[in-house]
Amino acid sequence: MFTWKKYVCEVYRERSFSKAAQNLYISQPSLSARIKKVEEQIGVPLFDRSTSPLQLTEAGRIYIRAAEEISVIEQRVENAINNLNTLQTGRLSIGASNLFAAYVLPPLISRFKQRYPKIDVQIVEGNTDQLEAMLSSGGLDFVIDNYHYDSTLYSKESYCTEHILLAVPRHFPINKELEMFQLSFEDIRGEGASDADTPDVPLAYFSSLPFIMLTPGNDTRIRGERLCHEAGFSPDIILELQQQATAYMAASTQLGAAFISDMLVRRLPSFENLVYYKLAGDQALRRVFFYYKRHKYKTRAMEEFISLMHTSGDTVSPPDDTTAPLRSQEIQH
Repeated sequence: MFTWKKYVCEVYRERSFSKAAQNLYISQPSLSARIKKVEEQIGVPLFDRSTSPLQLTEAGRIYIRAAEEISVIEQRVENAINNLNTLQTGRLSIGASNLFAAYVLPPLISRFKQRYPKIDVQIVEGNTDQLEAMLSSGGLDFVIDNYHYDSTLYSKESYCTEHILLAVPRHFPINKELEMFQLSFEDIRGEGASDADTPDVPLAYFSSLPFIMLTPGNDTRIRGERLCHEAGFSPDIILELQQQATAYMAASTQLGAAFISDMLVRRLPSFENLVYYKLAGDQALRRVFFYYKRHKYKTRAMEEFISLMHTSGDTVSPPDDTTAPLRSQEIQH
């Protein structure tokens, strides 16, 4: 019944026989025949073929749940055997948003691969909801995120604290009045953003500036608007973008001010035409965690990655979780 479960699951994921066949590198008639064989064994259809896209029947939903449970058991057996091989084989899968996938994970994975070159490491990009679903189903070992995941379902390892900074084009006249608050690129690289002695700039000074914001729903956009509101003004938004790195580049062209993570600033080339400011309040801080499924069998590869991660955090994290944002529908950081 479950010999061909991967074919059933792929059709379920794609909601299409043709797309699933392409992914599995087999012909559509061959795939259809295998699905039909499983349905004959069960005695009822797994898919409602009258709908577009395909939908599961009630029997199909039962089958998929069972297939996912079997896959988890198979993965546990594979992982246990991998441990016997002292990390000479195995896999590690990590989910991340664009920011973390592009700028945080590569150096971590590079260090990990130097130590354990035979471990296959995979990065999967997605938004928070997509990644949490894959973590829940066993498709990922870790997710790096700055959102709260349900502590009854997931364990977590603290990685660092992000500081949201304000990047302002240097030619804006207001900068001349605020030199005592300014952070240089070297200050940020040297942890100046987390230094308690670094003064926080009153955001109200920038109320008349044009702002570059991420699109609505992004956590950085939500936090930026809250910071402005707390300072007593609504920002004049002249441009909305999808990603922080794009907003950072746009700010460097002197278009407007942008809220940027210090984590990103440290990983991109410096822009001499930008001035940086540290901001006050919980909205300017975000905790970053590596999450994994509670009670999941922890492989040696996972244990070694956690150990390496703890020696690579960007900043020292505060003692509580109050800076992590609440969950939302679709987040790109």
